[in-house]
Amino acid sequence: MNINMDLVIDCLLIMVQGMVGIFVVILVIWALVAILNRVTGKKKDDPSGSGNS
Repeated sequence: MNINMDLVIDCLLIMVQGMVGIFVVILVIWALVAILNRVTGKKKDDPSGSGNS
């Protein structure tokens, strides 16, 4: 059984690129959610949503 090390290296590089791509997409989604929460979140001093009278 022969192992082609050049092919193994090429496959590892493709795998690393895919993992980095997934990580970048997760970071972008996380950043968008954080921005949307900041923009659309309720204010603490907003009396309309507190429910305390």
